[in-house]
Amino acid sequence: MAGALVSFQDVTLGYDGTPVLEGLSLDVRPGDCLALLGPNGCGKSTILKTMAGIVPPLRGTVRSTFDGRPVRFGYVPQQETLDLAFPMTAAEVVEMGTYGGLPAGRRPRRAERERALECLEQVGAAELRGRLFHTLSGGQKQRALVARALATEPDLLLLDEPLSGIDAPTAAAILALLGRLNREQGLTILLVTHHLGAVREVVREAIWVHGGKLLRGPASTMLAPERVRTIIEEDFLS
Repeated sequence: MAGALVSFQDVTLGYDGTPVLEGLSLDVRPGDCLALLGPNGCGKSTILKTMAGIVPPLRGTVRSTFDGRPVRFGYVPQQETLDLAFPMTAAEVVEMGTYGGLPAGRRPRRAERERALECLEQVGAAELRGRLFHTLSGGQKQRALVARALATEPDLLLLDEPLSGIDAPTAAAILALLGRLNREQGLTILLVTHHLGAVREVVREAIWVHGGKLLRGPASTMLAPERVRTIIEEDFLS
């Protein structure tokens, strides 16, 4: 679709030639704030990885250009592993997000370090800059990883289960941050989550992966308790 940041056109997704989802069509437009929902193993993470160019589609077309240039993605994966034998501070982890914009062979300089600190401040975690990443709590790590994704200066922020393993107040704070980034800066956001109640007031639209298809609509409709109950029951019985 013209004007979309990412467009799936009759796309089949999978691994090693084995389809996970087939015949998908999906547009993510500038300013969207979307939740991607569905049971474990239905293909949500695969959709995000395909958008980000990590997993190629088996068939179909994925377009990710905007205003004549490639879309810049900020990606927060479901599970983050850093080599604890080589400790990094939170600021150094965030600085990694600037690497993709550096000319070949140039090491990060003051500008990149300043960008990392700005992103930590943006997510309310400036005080963590000198802390070793592996010593942070789950919520603090998530803030640092969101900051790292923001350091890429993304057009589209993709988050895979950003609320997993953190307490309710921290989850609420991260959702409030995402909502603010969308409203005040116009950042386009797509997040995978199982926290249906928590995202209801933040996202504008929800997309269910249901029966191998994508069901999209306003959050107020797609996250209404009766709709959620029907979809979950059908998934359980299928």
